[in-house]
Amino acid sequence: MLMTHNNPVIEIRNLVRRYGRTDAVDGLSLSVPAGRCYGFFGRNGAGKTTSIKCLLNLLRPTSGEVRVFGMDPAREEVAVKSRISYVPDNVAFYPWMTVRDALGYFASFRPKWNSETERALLEQFRLDPRQKTSHLSKGQRTQLALVIAICPEPELLILDEPTSGLDPIVRREFIRTVIGAYQDADPGRRTVFVSTHLISEFEGLIDQFTIIDRGREVLTLDADAARARHEKSLEEIFVTTLQPHGVTA
Repeated sequence: MLMTHNNPVIEIRNLVRRYGRTDAVDGLSLSVPAGRCYGFFGRNGAGKTTSIKCLLNLLRPTSGEVRVFGMDPAREEVAVKSRISYVPDNVAFYPWMTVRDALGYFASFRPKWNSETERALLEQFRLDPRQKTSHLSKGQRTQLALVIAICPEPELLILDEPTSGLDPIVRREFIRTVIGAYQDADPGRRTVFVSTHLISEFEGLIDQFTIIDRGREVLTLDADAARARHEKSLEEIFVTTLQPHGVTA
């Protein structure tokens, strides 16, 4: 399906994902326009990762609908996944591979791969292509996963707590130079959907956001409108919203 600015890149309608008697996601709805950096905020256990896994057809919804580029990811999985990159919270690679092996392996599945971006990011993150992935720290594995996600120049970048394994200096550098550069290279077409609790570090990039709690949407706003309305940072809005008597709309 050809996407236009009027078509949402991600659309979730009344999503429910149940584990036994527990609703990890409970009637969630949201819509992500093309070309935006969309924040998906919530405490640990709020249902963020489960929602993302439903988008990626890693989990089947109990009920409700998810669409990516207007397509059902369960029925058109290859068409959907060929246009996206995903970095999970916990990153793992085949332990016998070197960094170079891992890059070559993932590049072999992609029709496009920006080798110049690869070289620049390896240098920026100081990753040695000869090093075994089994010898990388958690932060280095996350860095390698980010390189692998960005080099194919996907239309949609889905990040689940992408900076949780990085030290504060590298986090800031990654957010400002990597995500910013990814979007700036093709404005209006490249979309970022980022699940995080480190909201302050994404403050300058987030265009729109949804806060969820216990699998439900409690607040969705344009970031600039939110700051103007509440005269607070996004992190302060997040904290206030999730307080027992905080803002809910």
